[in-house]
Amino acid sequence: MGQEPRTLPPSPNWYCSRCSDAVPGGLFGFAARTSVFLVRVGPGADVIPGTSPFRVIGELVGHTERVSGFTFCHHPGQYNLCATSSDDGTVKIWDVETKTVVTEHALHQHTISALHWSPLVKDLLVSGDEKGVVFCYWLNRNDSQHLFIEPRTIFCLTCSPHHEDLVAIGYKDGIVVIIDISKKGEVIHRLRGHDDEIHSIAWCPLPGEDCLSINQGENSEELEIPNGKVIAQTPVKKGCYLATGSKDQTIRIWSCSRGRGVTTLKLPFLKRRGGGIDPTVKERLWLTLHWPKGQPTQLVSSCFGGELLLWDLTQSWRRKYTLFSASSEGQNHSRIVFNLCSLQTEDDKQLLLSTSMDRDVKCWDMATLECCWTLPSLGGFAYSLAFSPVDTGCLAIGAGDGMIRIWNTFSIKNNYDVKIFWQGVKSKVTALCWHPTKEGCLAFGTDDGKVGLYDTYSNKPPQISSTYHKKTVYSLAWGPPVPSMTLGGEGDRPSLTLYSCGGEGIVLQHNPWKLSGEAFDINKLIRDTNSIKYKLPVHTEISWKADGKIMALGNEDGSIEIFKVPNLKLICTIQQHHKLVNTISWHHEYGSQPELSYLMASGSNNAVIYVHNLQTVIESNPESPVTITEPYRTLSGHTAKITSLAWSPHHDGRLISASYDGTAQVWDTLQEEPLCNFRGHRGRLLCIAWSPLDPDCIYSGADDFCVYKWLTSMQEHSRPPQGKKSIELEKKRLSQSKPKPKKKKKPILRVPVKQELCNGNEEESVKESSGPVENGVSDQETEEEAREPELPCGVTSAVSKEPVICTPASLGFEKSKVTINNKVTLLKKEAPKEKPEALIKKRKARSMLPLSTSLDHRSKEELHQDCLVLATAKHSRAEPKEDVSADLEQRFHLGLFTDRATLYRMIEVEGKGHLENGHPELFHQLMLWKGDLKGVLQTAAERGELTDNLVAMAPVAGYHVWVWAVEAFAKQLCFQDQYVKAASHLLSIHKVYDAVELLKSNHFYREAIAIAKARLRPEDPILKDLYLSWGAILEKDGHYALAAKCYLGATSAYDAAKVLAKKGDVASLRTAAELASIVGENELSATLALRCAQELLLARNWVGAQEALQLHGSLKGQRLVFCLLELLSKHLEEKQLSEGKSSSSSYNAWPAGSERPFVERVTAVWKSAFSLDSPEQYQAAFQQLQDIKYPSATSNTPSKQLLLHICHDLTLAVLSQQVASWDEAVEGLLRAVIRSYNSGNFTIMQEVHSAFLPEGCDHLRDKLGDHQSPTTPAFKSLEAFFIYGRLYEFWWSLSGPCPESSIWVRAAHRRTTSVEQSQQLDNVSPEETDPKASQPAPSRTLELDLRLTEEGEQMLNACCKELFSEKHAGLQNAQRTIAEVQETLAEMIRQHQKSQLCKSTANGPDKNEPEQEAEQSLSSPQNQCKEEKNEPVSLPELTKRITEANERIAKFPESIKTWPFPDVLECCLILLHIGSQYSGFVTQEMQQQAQELLQKYGSTKVYKRHYQTLCM
Repeated sequence: MGQEPRTLPPSPNWYCSRCSDAVPGGLFGFAARTSVFLVRVGPGADVIPGTSPFRVIGELVGHTERVSGFTFCHHPGQYNLCATSSDDGTVKIWDVETKTVVTEHALHQHTISALHWSPLVKDLLVSGDEKGVVFCYWLNRNDSQHLFIEPRTIFCLTCSPHHEDLVAIGYKDGIVVIIDISKKGEVIHRLRGHDDEIHSIAWCPLPGEDCLSINQGENSEELEIPNGKVIAQTPVKKGCYLATGSKDQTIRIWSCSRGRGVTTLKLPFLKRRGGGIDPTVKERLWLTLHWPKGQPTQLVSSCFGGELLLWDLTQSWRRKYTLFSASSEGQNHSRIVFNLCSLQTEDDKQLLLSTSMDRDVKCWDMATLECCWTLPSLGGFAYSLAFSPVDTGCLAIGAGDGMIRIWNTFSIKNNYDVKIFWQGVKSKVTALCWHPTKEGCLAFGTDDGKVGLYDTYSNKPPQISSTYHKKTVYSLAWGPPVPSMTLGGEGDRPSLTLYSCGGEGIVLQHNPWKLSGEAFDINKLIRDTNSIKYKLPVHTEISWKADGKIMALGNEDGSIEIFKVPNLKLICTIQQHHKLVNTISWHHEYGSQPELSYLMASGSNNAVIYVHNLQTVIESNPESPVTITEPYRTLSGHTAKITSLAWSPHHDGRLISASYDGTAQVWDTLQEEPLCNFRGHRGRLLCIAWSPLDPDCIYSGADDFCVYKWLTSMQEHSRPPQGKKSIELEKKRLSQSKPKPKKKKKPILRVPVKQELCNGNEEESVKESSGPVENGVSDQETEEEAREPELPCGVTSAVSKEPVICTPASLGFEKSKVTINNKVTLLKKEAPKEKPEALIKKRKARSMLPLSTSLDHRSKEELHQDCLVLATAKHSRAEPKEDVSADLEQRFHLGLFTDRATLYRMIEVEGKGHLENGHPELFHQLMLWKGDLKGVLQTAAERGELTDNLVAMAPVAGYHVWVWAVEAFAKQLCFQDQYVKAASHLLSIHKVYDAVELLKSNHFYREAIAIAKARLRPEDPILKDLYLSWGAILEKDGHYALAAKCYLGATSAYDAAKVLAKKGDVASLRTAAELASIVGENELSATLALRCAQELLLARNWVGAQEALQLHGSLKGQRLVFCLLELLSKHLEEKQLSEGKSSSSSYNAWPAGSERPFVERVTAVWKSAFSLDSPEQYQAAFQQLQDIKYPSATSNTPSKQLLLHICHDLTLAVLSQQVASWDEAVEGLLRAVIRSYNSGNFTIMQEVHSAFLPEGCDHLRDKLGDHQSPTTPAFKSLEAFFIYGRLYEFWWSLSGPCPESSIWVRAAHRRTTSVEQSQQLDNVSPEETDPKASQPAPSRTLELDLRLTEEGEQMLNACCKELFSEKHAGLQNAQRTIAEVQETLAEMIRQHQKSQLCKSTANGPDKNEPEQEAEQSLSSPQNQCKEEKNEPVSLPELTKRITEANERIAKFPESIKTWPFPDVLECCLILLHIGSQYSGFVTQEMQQQAQELLQKYGSTKVYKRHYQTLCM
């Protein structure tokens, strides 16, 4: 198992002629997305012996779009230089040692498609683009040359290794040219033979044409046409062979001296496992070549299905080849290969590296043609990581490329032992979850809502659940089955079922034994069990506690609900987050403290992580749900939303978080302390997992297509970046691939290739159709954009081959829209012309029968002929003759004067004319005259030309025709986006429900509700559905006030209050609380009012806070707490002890009475402001507050939160005093003191003492009376803390530069001699016992004659005896021993990991051993116990120590262990220090007792050191 960091990188870019390269010595690089990843291969990789000899060592970051070319400089001494080309139009030259850009140019105006560093000219870089432009760039002189050889798309180019001026260029249409750059790009040879894209060009490694036994006379192809421009006397020195690989499935070898092909190799159709290849089907192909150095008779090529072939060129007339890895099955690539490059390692091994569409980088040994190792990669966002609880070390990775990878992270021989599963997935894998006990059983969820089960030990396709989610699957969890009809009886139930949470807000329970059956929506059970009438929240996360008894659901509104099995009884709601919950994680159950298993961490779209301790709630099993609004711990530091959380399986209370700020953070949750921060990703983190075997190792995945394995001990940062650093990280992330906003002038070069490949059903053709939806929020930068260079069929595949055709194709839709708009505009412009038309209406024939009218205005002869024809037709007694009928048909306008049939014909001709001229309304009128109204309506409906007038006339044709016409007109209006008008017409035929549904489906909720409210019964369910649907959309869009109105309209007042509170500002919370109170939701009202008051508290608006609490009667106890907090804050401000006076504080106008004791002032205000004066009222307030429990304080607890919690305890103490319940009073005071002590806020502790115990603890002792009271231990602790505080005050009063008389000492000054002065200074101890006391006494020429007052003597020698509790000293010593052993164990693990790392690096042990010895020798004096002499402590000895300490702790009575006590040894040291400084102050008996306690219990290093300083 290797301890070094590892990277699972993004996939190498596809369809590029040169996107990977390597240099001697073992450095390999490949382009992936917008950067280049560097891999050290061979002995220099510094991996653990026995594992694969390669390591990903870094990344070249700087391009903003896909890298299309990568090449190293192959000149000795310059192996550190490389060059890249990108779709962003730049060519950059890099120094791989510093990973920085040396220089760059942006000479190309079009997409760069080929790049090569000249093997002969060390500073020449040649690049070509898709328009046929070639640039030669000389690095050292910063000079360039522009060459335009052919107006064709360049696919590849390669500089000659033998002649510094020759460059071979391959084009898209199959032409290959060899140019001389010294002659301005003169074409030396134009090689014709291929008839499709040239994918690769390779020069023969040896010059001349004697290296191959090719009989050019026999084998040269007659069809090859040499370039006519070639001079007859072509220099013989330029003779060399050239190989080209093309999409036409052939490899051709050309003679440069003759300018023609000498042999052709046709790719074989190889039979593979799974069937052969049908030669008639056009296969996906990329034909890349590599001509091994020094081996002119061998040529490596790719083949159809990813195989590599080694061609034998010794006998050109025989097509002879050897298949790579022919003996071992499954070692070849499974998809086409794009790039090949050779590498010579430091130990002179000849290797070949290949990149492929199967997303693997493979390394081949050229001596054996076997695969040495494989580096897998990712083709999409890393959405999910999950370690198997059964197969320790098996990490499942769900990615956006539609594949699941199982990484055996603890494989000894292969660091990248990855198995890939893709069958049945066909979409982004967004969630993974292993079965807790069943081996190899992995559940997965996808972005199209699919849930499935894979057996990772078989090759079978997965089982897919028949019930799909409507949106992305957010999370999966295994848990016990809950009652449902679909699971049948008890005997049919599996022990664990699969739960999935989808983006539509539903949690489904799937039966793993019967995935084909319907999944169960657990909302039904939750609603029935808890009798919930209001709308259930939209669920976004599910997490089961490890014991399977408790389920947590995270919701879109930020709330978290806790349910108990078997019937999912709601026992608790956590109202902490106010944005969508992304992740919930329960602490493991096998820690040293079992109570930690009740810790639950959660992260949301806010940047704050909250940890809640649910032990009390779960164990008490309350009848009605409890609402929690205070977290146990708060972890602040991230600057963007939290996406994933994971507890360390190796530590107690250690948590790792992943965030959109681009970092992962390790926290000590119990101390609220950030420990280390990882900033290696270039994107937003999406998932995180802690290694199950290595406590120092963490795996993280992000939207940069990477999974990193990293070590916490190697991180230099301890917390997430803030301010400028955060901005820099954001810039770093944004430097990834993004589409340019401006319209591209040309299609992507490789589009036609991709277009061909889009027809297959293989896993690569999965389209990343939309961005990742992280729990309901869609990212602006979609994965599709990030993946564009890697998709075989991208969005651009519809673009045609010629760039000119692209523009009209893309603008066609816009033009059609413009046409429609113009038509509408013209109609509007013609509207004013109705008035002049109205004047001309008398001549109806001209407007309605224009053709007939025009025929009546012909020449006189024609009109006379009309009369004759008409007379003949009218007065012919027999049937009209054929010639007369023909005349009448020709002169249709005569129908006006003959029979009806002829008139109909005339109307028909006139109607056609109107339609052709774009006047359908005139056609409709003619048909109406004819009496064919039904026909008119049908024709108009078919043509989409129904009008209001036509529909208004429809009743003439009958009721059914009218109804049909109205429905057809409504459909027509819908096509024209006139939904409201369509609904109005539907109402005219009494189709109210259809009208309402039409408006609802097109989001016209306001209009739909108006109609439903006006036309339907008030109790009709459609009305409530409208309100709820509109409310949900408004809520999603952030229109909370309007959404609340909708919920109120739907009689869902609870939801109305919840949505109002969603914004979280004071005004919204107050309104929500008032609303909840009005509608009778008292519990919700109280919760919201308290939240409102806490928000006002942060702004120090005391008046507003009291007004908010006044909204609900059940908050009277909280009003007392806030009142006491206000008085205490004011008191501290007056004494200038707060963090700073705040002029913005808005205090209540309560009577000051500052001269009275503080407790009396508090009770007086309570009496005057809250009418609290009877014991019953005090008791009721006490009961209200007693049930609220706050978590213990740490040094990281915010000061305002700390003060609120302290005041809560003090309020309970004062209330207890008022009803003479002294036991509770003592406990309340002690809790407040302990909070301030644990937080390290000594000032607050002393203020609590002075305000609530101004005369000390004697009056409490008198009130308690019996010394055997259960509260006696608590009183002893309180008294001890009081004395502890006074002891420090006494010490500090002596530590000033010039102590004055006080209640402790009387001071008188006298001169001192220099000898006395030096003696005094010598007596000052250089070691201080406590950071609070780090104030050394300065030298002074006046010596103080200090004498103890009676009070001082009483305090030092009588009261301090209370601090010298031997029982507490013994307990504290045992606890310190356990802590020290745990620290030693942690240090041993760290040292072991460091030594493992050192072994894997050159000269590591030699460098680090002296440093470690130096560190250890500095850490402790050499004359101490064996631990301090740097002798290693064995693990059994540490185990023995911790066992003995636990046994000692178990022997102490519970009364001693329940309540904390000041550090006894600390107090001993202070007294000894005072005694050594001021003789006579501390009695000999006290000093003796202190020394004995230190000697007996000061076994830890820190106390030993101080004891030696003071007592030796």
